[in-house]
Amino acid sequence: MKFTSRTHASRIRTQSAEDFFHEALASALRNQGTNAEAETVFYLVNLLSAFIRAENLFERTAEGVTLRPLAEIYADANQAPTAEARNQALRRLGDVALFIAGLFPDSLSRKPVDVDYYVAMGGTAYGFLSEVLRERPRGRTYAEIFSELSAKFQDFVDVLAEVGEHAHVGSDADMLRLYELWTRTGSRRAARKLVERGIHPMNPGKRRH
Repeated sequence: MKFTSRTHASRIRTQSAEDFFHEALASALRNQGTNAEAETVFYLVNLLSAFIRAENLFERTAEGVTLRPLAEIYADANQAPTAEARNQALRRLGDVALFIAGLFPDSLSRKPVDVDYYVAMGGTAYGFLSEVLRERPRGRTYAEIFSELSAKFQDFVDVLAEVGEHAHVGSDADMLRLYELWTRTGSRRAARKLVERGIHPMNPGKRRH
């Protein structure tokens, strides 16, 4: 799934997603006067490049392909059998919270939680990861990245929002809702509208009935 207009989708194909997002992030950071370490910018570039592929953002569950609520991901972290599994769940929580709050805040208007909830959950997850990884000899670099993401979470939400505007990512408030509708029901109309917006849905596998 490509969260881009056709014009920008073509540019990403010729430029590479990483280069495109690096330029867009650098511009947004300058425009908003937000300072970020090079390693943090690199992390954000990788996050955006990964999540423009639907299979990395949405998850396959027994009920179909869906974007799981943050509370469920947090529960995964609390119930994780190992520290590594817990850390992976917390990183997933922070990444999803940042991506959705930055690029698709309008999608939260139809949910019982708002952007503030995503900011609080994401910032807390990154902060905890930073503290845990700081105790590991090889985890200091990631600890610094997650520390900055936690401390400036709202700032990075705003930066990603500008990146989305630049790439026309979040210009259609119904885009995420259409994708969720298609994954849940297999609606041909929703799929057609997604294709019209330059989005190529993934195979939804088992759908909800």
